[in-house]
Amino acid sequence: MSRFDSIDPTRLRWFSVVAEELHFARAAKALNISRQRLSRTVIELEEELGTKLFVPGAQPTQLTDDGRVLLEQAPDLIAAAEVVAIEPESVTAASLRVGFVPGVTVSKWTRIWAERFPDAALETVPVAAAEQLDALCGERVDMCFVRLPIDRDGLSAIPLYREVPVVVVPKDHPVSVFAEVGMADLADERVQEDHAVDDAAITLEMVAAGVGLAIVPHSIARLHARRDLVYRTVTDAPDTEIALAWLTERTRETFEDFVGVVRGRSERSSRSPARVETAGRGAKSTGGRGGVQKAVPARRAAKKIPKRRSR
Repeated sequence: MSRFDSIDPTRLRWFSVVAEELHFARAAKALNISRQRLSRTVIELEEELGTKLFVPGAQPTQLTDDGRVLLEQAPDLIAAAEVVAIEPESVTAASLRVGFVPGVTVSKWTRIWAERFPDAALETVPVAAAEQLDALCGERVDMCFVRLPIDRDGLSAIPLYREVPVVVVPKDHPVSVFAEVGMADLADERVQEDHAVDDAAITLEMVAAGVGLAIVPHSIARLHARRDLVYRTVTDAPDTEIALAWLTERTRETFEDFVGVVRGRSERSSRSPARVETAGRGAKSTGGRGGVQKAVPARRAAKKIPKRRSR
């Protein structure tokens, strides 16, 4: 057994692209992920293997001897992982596999499902927002709570709720004394751009270090809450939308059962066709049905904090 056999296939694919390009920025663009996230993944892979795969500080990027060995073995390792992924045991391990992107909390729905369908196993699978479409198309999950926009071709989707954006600032920043602000109030601030939801922990680490402010969905700020940071509502920044999606051609009866749970239909209610829309086309929030509500930042805790007037 090779010491490389246990490597996560996604990490291995990303390493292979960097190793072939010998350029992190080009590799990140080809993979459609941030350079920051790609670099972190390579570092984690090196820590897992206990060896350097790229020569530290080398310009241009160079592989170490171990890096060349791994690159040579990568195609066979990836192929073996794909064979394991399609074995019957893997596919039928759960009656329904539901993915969810960062910021989505599924505990309520899994609890209701277990009570209502005790004989039907439900597996929840964390999915990076950058991989949500691949997870559906690659059959890693049957359904997925996705963050719009997403490529709509061949997908059925039920829009659930919208999330208000918040700006994350150090707790001693002037913005922290207000309950909400507008983009005009941030005009003179350095706001980090081109950051991904999947890299939120690193982004907020940079905010804490004074590198700049960050605007993220409310649930992401709450997920990565820190004592040295606070977040405030941004009233005029674009919000984001969460939807439940699946491949239309793979629709089955179990999907309708899960949609019923998410939409808040009672156990005794007659089944009615779910309102399925193509993700992103004028989708409206379903409001408070089934507990699926528009995310609201912690305004109650800041009732005495004044709203900031636009300049």
